[in-house]
Amino acid sequence: QVRLVESGGGSVQAGGSLRLSCTASGMILSVFTSDTLGWYRQAPGNERELVATITGASTNYQDSVKGRFTISKENTRRRIYLQMDSLKEEDTAVYYCYSASRRLWGQGTQVTVSS
Repeated sequence: QVRLVESGGGSVQAGGSLRLSCTASGMILSVFTSDTLGWYRQAPGNERELVATITGASTNYQDSVKGRFTISKENTRRRIYLQMDSLKEEDTAVYYCYSASRRLWGQGTQVTVSS
């Protein structure tokens, strides 16, 4: 059974950095390598929104995070990352990892940015 497990959230001041990790436990390497994996976020009262996706070496970002966030993956560890720099208060949300091939969500990790 495949599970997505996120880690790395926390509280940080505006301008700071955090790195999120998501491990696709139980996913075979060939599926992970070709899968579209992504990070989404949901702030209180808002709908869940796309932050960034990665398919192979191709990446895609929401406009508001371009130049500040970087998505990457480590196939042998079945892991994706979201490096978040120059964080803003409006980045505060629960961040979720997503696998398109499995239509599977992680449990989410809270990111709180304060002024």
